[in-house]
Amino acid sequence: MEPEDLDMLYKVENDPAVWNIGTTSVPYSRYLLHDYIANTTNDIYADGQVRMIIEKADHQAVGIVDIVNFNPAHNRAELSIVIRNEFRKQGYATSAIKEVLSYALGILHLHQLYAIVEKDNTVSHKLFKSLGFDTTTILKDWLYDGREYHDVWIMQRTLTY
Repeated sequence: MEPEDLDMLYKVENDPAVWNIGTTSVPYSRYLLHDYIANTTNDIYADGQVRMIIEKADHQAVGIVDIVNFNPAHNRAELSIVIRNEFRKQGYATSAIKEVLSYALGILHLHQLYAIVEKDNTVSHKLFKSLGFDTTTILKDWLYDGREYHDVWIMQRTLTY
């Protein structure tokens, strides 16, 4: 991430519509996000995660893809992705995940990536399924949106050459 990504990061992280699909449940200040960008090393071993900005060919930011919950002992990590509303259903998520799969295998030497997908999020379920992720487990009442609990699918992909 670059300092120029602050505005887009601020919008995505402070969008309550995506809070129920992740672990964020409070807004982040610009200062905190600026500090995060300035201090992250983008070294998965140091930070336990890697955040990457998804850009169009003209360098306009369209979303964020994360490799988080990195477990070096078992060579696995969680994959999450958010595409800004106005850029959804244009192939950016598919392209970004393909790049992350290549990076995770070829550079990070991960054995497995997994995603946590809210059960009713059929678009994300279809996306991950199309990229070789298997639906392996359901976690009951895993996410809470402030009104009700939602089940999630654990979707896994073993990485091979």
